[in-house]
Amino acid sequence: MAADEQRRTDSGIPVRPFYSDADGADRPDPGSYPYTRGVRRDGYRQRAWTMRQYAGFSSAEETNTRFRLLLDRGQTGLSVAFDLPTQLGLDSDHPLARGEVGRTGVAIDSIEDMRLLMAGIPLGDVSTSMTINAPGSLLLLLYELVAEEQGVAGERLSGTIQNDILKEYIARGNYIFPARPSMRLTVDTFRYCTERLPRWNTISISGYHIREAGSTAAQELAFTIANGIAYVQAAVDAGLEVDAFAQRLSFFFNAHNDFFQEVAKFRAARMLWAELMRERFGAGDERSLMLRFHAQTGGSTLTAQQPENNIVRVAIQAFSAVCGGGQSLHTNGYDEALALPTERSATIALRTQQILATEAGGTSTADPLGGSYYIEALTTALADQARELIAEIDRMGGAVAAVERGWVQDQIEQAAFAHHRRVQSGEEVIVGVNRYTEGSGERIELHTIDPEAERRQIERTRAVRARRDSGAVEQALAEVGRVAGGEDNLLPAMREALRAEATVGEVCEVLRGSWGTYDAHGAPG
Repeated sequence: MAADEQRRTDSGIPVRPFYSDADGADRPDPGSYPYTRGVRRDGYRQRAWTMRQYAGFSSAEETNTRFRLLLDRGQTGLSVAFDLPTQLGLDSDHPLARGEVGRTGVAIDSIEDMRLLMAGIPLGDVSTSMTINAPGSLLLLLYELVAEEQGVAGERLSGTIQNDILKEYIARGNYIFPARPSMRLTVDTFRYCTERLPRWNTISISGYHIREAGSTAAQELAFTIANGIAYVQAAVDAGLEVDAFAQRLSFFFNAHNDFFQEVAKFRAARMLWAELMRERFGAGDERSLMLRFHAQTGGSTLTAQQPENNIVRVAIQAFSAVCGGGQSLHTNGYDEALALPTERSATIALRTQQILATEAGGTSTADPLGGSYYIEALTTALADQARELIAEIDRMGGAVAAVERGWVQDQIEQAAFAHHRRVQSGEEVIVGVNRYTEGSGERIELHTIDPEAERRQIERTRAVRARRDSGAVEQALAEVGRVAGGEDNLLPAMREALRAEATVGEVCEVLRGSWGTYDAHGAPG
């Protein structure tokens, strides 16, 4: 249907691009500051959200096969899940990687793995999201190098790198270096992409994992925005003009079970960010004020008991992100409480999004729940709670200081414990777990991991090391170490090391030698 074509319900009722208050209340239209109602005036009428299914399996080849399947079935963007060793900057043959290679995502040790991962995929035509943080800049550089081998210039590449290290200290634990040098690496990535990859979203400031760790919706909102403030302040302190990088910042939120609260959370997030960027940082470019976000349905809400109930949970959560105005969306497979998703469950998850877009009216009008007494009250209440928490973090000296003190982590732990107590007592109902438990023992087909995949991955990495020019690698790694000890942008030196076929683990080991590591008590190791 053309964007300007009159839309109607099946009863013949015309549907407007958006609706305003009949009583004339002062509530801005969609696409207007502070963007509570969405960043686009016409919502999804011209273009639906990006349907981006997260995938990563034992090997680059297997993951490439899943990407091709999903693209053939109508997915409109790629989303890469990396295994734990890759996320921690360890090569697959490192002793600490044993038994974890390819378990939670794809193993990427070198440029050879990235070539296989993206084989046959036109990188100038797809948008790719990479969920990687501590070594995130390295994976982005590998992607850029492989795109160049395809003949695709950096100006054409589009996508997002998560690159949000603060939430790793807060909620997820996949950190490598101490907070302050990690912040430097994040800002270096901002600067590099401003110059070389202008269409790339340089960070996905993530509340998703904060919520997965047990936070409330208000805490997810507040701590995510506070982290965003820290990244912007660090970039400004490093000499970047706010409007030179702010429009390439993006966010990543959880779509959880309480449909109405989640819609309100997304609306409140846009409002808070617009206010902060204009009033605190003086951003003048309209695009710098717009909070754009990816959402993923709540992994922690999936149950191993009665797993097919998760199909319903995912649909409701996904619809909250649609009604809340997200720019892209991942829907979880119903079997993910038990294993990586099968082809069948991944297809059902993708079809869920397609049904929301084509059958459920999800693309008909912008901010469909705006003006609801309940939604507006929830939006205001969540924003007020978030402002109070952000003010407390400001009094501590900002998000980095609050993380180093352990205050944010403690707040999340308290919320998670309170939730656990409510579930144990039955005060909070989880269908199939603490109520309506009959039939909770059914078995479903699960994805299995090839036990030989780890061996093959290790052999490939060792073959890369055997064939490369070791002298060139040593020289490039020495340059990384030199730059790490100074103040220049690290990404050009790391890029040259990766081009020489240094591994991700080798580059990270050089940075460990320069910066040390972070321990859970907040002190450099």
